[in-house]
Amino acid sequence: MNFALILFLLTLITGVFWIFERTVFYPQRKKRAEAVANEYASRNREALGRGEASVVEEHKRLRAEALRQPWWLEYTAGLFPVILLVFLLRSFLFEPFRIPSGSMLPTLHVGDFILVNKYEYGIRLPVSNLKVLDLGSPQRGDVVVFRYPMDENVDFIKRIVGVPGDRVEYRNKVLYINGVEQKQTRPRDFIDENSMVTLDERDEDLSGVTHLMALDHRRPSWVPMQAVMRHEPTCEYNDRGFVCTVPDGKYFAMGDNRDNSEDSRFWGFLPDENLVGRAILIWANFGDMSRIGRFQ
Repeated sequence: MNFALILFLLTLITGVFWIFERTVFYPQRKKRAEAVANEYASRNREALGRGEASVVEEHKRLRAEALRQPWWLEYTAGLFPVILLVFLLRSFLFEPFRIPSGSMLPTLHVGDFILVNKYEYGIRLPVSNLKVLDLGSPQRGDVVVFRYPMDENVDFIKRIVGVPGDRVEYRNKVLYINGVEQKQTRPRDFIDENSMVTLDERDEDLSGVTHLMALDHRRPSWVPMQAVMRHEPTCEYNDRGFVCTVPDGKYFAMGDNRDNSEDSRFWGFLPDENLVGRAILIWANFGDMSRIGRFQ
């Protein structure tokens, strides 16, 4: 389900009703209300002149009832300002997402609700995701949400490890960028609570961005060729890992749970036009509220 498209259509439909309410329906109700109020006033002129409370209240009630929006306008034109605000915030500023899998462990856990900055990499049109104003580009270490290149109706989240022009090499579970080893600390145990598998948690210095990552020694560092969905011409796979040169306009993305992540190793480079935004903080996790806060 394309929620962005649904929200756009709701904004459009309620906006049409809102315009008709302002220009047609409300003026009609106002004219009718004045007629009803005047008719009642002419029949009860003396009582209104004396200020009898019941007559005055009835006069007000009749006018208010004639002005009241019908239910179908309350749920269309009446909701337009709220829907418009949500649409603008979600389309151009911030959008919430929920982490559905463990591919970004130990940085992001299943059930984390994250907030994504939509404007850091440029202003994009809703639904089409077409960039109309360039404000920046992803850097190594950024955690980004994007449209999955193999099915753009699905949103993915990974970490950018290679930017255009980079030579990305993964050798024996160690990442090298342009020939420089991205240092890892000594391992410590991390238990994946969903699979109950113990992973090796480490800190990785990715071009100056220190973040958590995990390795699973049950799995090899090489990529099974039958699992590669898109063979990129600038990538070479070997029995220790792979080497890729990132072309212009594209990025290389990997999950922090390195051996349990479907990422650029399998579906190729991430195109700039698929970017949704940068993940900046965890705003809720109803199973563990202590996780709220920013992350690297």
